[in-house]
Amino acid sequence: MLEKYNSWTKEFMESWKELDWQRTLKTLDKEVKYYENPIDEPCKTFEDVVNLWNVVADNQKDIDYKYEIVVYNDDTCIINWQMTRTMTTNNTKQEIDGIFQISLNEDGKCTMEGLSYKFDKEFWNYAKL
Repeated sequence: MLEKYNSWTKEFMESWKELDWQRTLKTLDKEVKYYENPIDEPCKTFEDVVNLWNVVADNQKDIDYKYEIVVYNDDTCIINWQMTRTMTTNNTKQEIDGIFQISLNEDGKCTMEGLSYKFDKEFWNYAKL
């Protein structure tokens, strides 16, 4: 299982880094529930998730990341990840420290993902995929 979780995380993060949002979406199951933040309702459809991701190539650049799998079992994996990126709209550099909680199906697609991360020591976003 560790290799399966590593493969998924590397593909998700590497495709994000390369601004290949279509490749990133291929890591997700089509029935995924995606929460952009903890107080909003989840995306109603996979198309809503696509609409969130299809702007990545236009609004981010200079992405670098690292991650560490903290704990895992057959059903769930907890991953700590850090990322630096520049937002293109205002050329602001961001440093992010985040946690993924993922579950993968037999095809290696993410069926459940909890995502929380913070910018500049303030919690900013939470997503449950």
